[in-house]
Amino acid sequence: MEETRLAKVYVVRPSHTFEQAAAKFVLENQHKRSIGDDVSRLKKLLPWIGSLPIDRLHRGSLQPWIDSRRRDGAKTGTINHGLQVVRRIMNLAAGEWVDDHGLTWLHAAPKTKLLANGDKQKPYPLSWVEQQALFSFLPAHLVDMAMFAVNTGCRDAEICQLRWEWKLKFPHYRLQFSSFLATLNRVAKAVIDARRGIDPEFVFTYQGRPLGYILNSAWRAAREKADLAHVRVHDLKHTFGRRLRAAGVSFEDRQDLLGHRSGRITTHYSAAELSRLLASANSVCDQDETKPELLVMRGSLYGDSRKIHAATASSHCKPELST
Repeated sequence: MEETRLAKVYVVRPSHTFEQAAAKFVLENQHKRSIGDDVSRLKKLLPWIGSLPIDRLHRGSLQPWIDSRRRDGAKTGTINHGLQVVRRIMNLAAGEWVDDHGLTWLHAAPKTKLLANGDKQKPYPLSWVEQQALFSFLPAHLVDMAMFAVNTGCRDAEICQLRWEWKLKFPHYRLQFSSFLATLNRVAKAVIDARRGIDPEFVFTYQGRPLGYILNSAWRAAREKADLAHVRVHDLKHTFGRRLRAAGVSFEDRQDLLGHRSGRITTHYSAAELSRLLASANSVCDQDETKPELLVMRGSLYGDSRKIHAATASSHCKPELST
């Protein structure tokens, strides 16, 4: 009653804790494919700021959590992901969430500045030999997911949550074309075809359930055995992009295939555009031993500036040297 009186007479907002705001955010964003990641980040944040009223939350109150994550060995990018969730919740509380009194939860959102990311790992596109070595140590279900990733450029979360209902159909085009979040070349299509009938909803599952992440203990064990401990799942996307470039695929088509432009593979594309994208995606399916490999000087990134070795080969690959 007192809160109601203060709100109506003096426009004093009822107090909400960050835990309450986080719960509201999670409930309203169940449709997000990345909501599982957000929940995981919030679980680490709540012990530090969960009981704190949101009108008292600022960068300084987040510093103990930041220091704790640093001590745990978390990368700057990982910490920034948590800060981004906090910033998103604060912006919603100040701009969109309105209580029964017609007041937003928060008068104004505090500035949540991200940390300078000086320890970001450089991209590491795989060579064909490295790909074969890594995949040889992965369990069968992860081989399917990794093979799909390196032939489509899809991200970890997109692949883990890939559903059969997301498949797009193009009945009005006289070409064989398959697309989910990206164009499926013949290797990716073969992976999808082999998964049919395993689960009615999700494309990729393990023991009847979808995986939360490709980056799990099995992935870590495989990359250790293959002497590729630094390789991330996201490097499969970099590998696909590098091979497209080596195959002579245009910048615009690479953007479409990698999902870097606002419109993904949708029905507004013409048949000619779809045919070109499909041909571009198919250009990286196999290693052509008659063509020279794309060379990448990796020494400046990984400690030996004199070392130059083959990085990514693809069909129709032209000689190229990049730093």
